[in-house]
Amino acid sequence: MRWCVSIGVVFAAGVIAGGDVPGLAAPSAPSSPVAAEAKVDVELILAVDVSYSMDMDELALQREGYALAVTSREFLQALKTGPTGKVAVTYFEWAASSDQKIVVPWRVIDGPESAGALAEEILKAPLRRASRTSISGAINFAMPLFEANEYQGLRRVIDISGDGPNNNGEPVTIARDAALAKGITINGLPIMSKETNYATMDIENLDIYYEDCVIGGAGSFVVPIKTKEKFKEAIRTKLVMEVAHRVPEPRVVPVAAREPRVSCTIGEKIWQERWGR
Repeated sequence: MRWCVSIGVVFAAGVIAGGDVPGLAAPSAPSSPVAAEAKVDVELILAVDVSYSMDMDELALQREGYALAVTSREFLQALKTGPTGKVAVTYFEWAASSDQKIVVPWRVIDGPESAGALAEEILKAPLRRASRTSISGAINFAMPLFEANEYQGLRRVIDISGDGPNNNGEPVTIARDAALAKGITINGLPIMSKETNYATMDIENLDIYYEDCVIGGAGSFVVPIKTKEKFKEAIRTKLVMEVAHRVPEPRVVPVAAREPRVSCTIGEKIWQERWGR
């Protein structure tokens, strides 16, 4: 099941109050014994676009949005709804298929103090921009990070934010399906806060592209950002959902099994048409 979420509807009855969400099954517990300090409710990777299509104001707003989200009352309340009351988080920025930089390595968030420390780390790193947009590269970079950490979560989630389609590296659906085969959920935060510019790599309906070509796995969803004023609220909404939600049973639909509403190689095609390579 895949959802497109309107900002503001996430705080439904039961999510923040600690009850179950109707119709959704709680995830099963891990089968192998793990030290209590290594158990977390979610292993969450925040994968953040820093390609040149993002202006410096947007990059700063994006950073600030994540910092404010993890220290918000709603997020801290959501932490309490899980069996352990803890999540493991890492934050990296990405652009081309070979350009990913970890800004914050794995950290356990279990309350206001650790959340504040994470926010401080996110904000203090210098802003940067880089060329090309490789969502597939971000997914491929993220997958081994789960195996390299010391935590075991009930869920593993890659949270991708970006303002354009994949135009570099392997097709995004190949990377996506490889992640889904490992039981990883991919959620999306398509940034649509600027008017579509056909002279660049912008496409209409980026949210649909994310729904059909990027996200997948148990309980996956998209939270579109359609105005700069909604940036911070959208990021908070998404993180609260990822931490607090019980998820439905996995229903993975490989791209070959259905017809997407938008071409999943539209970014590569636009790049080829514009620059011939």
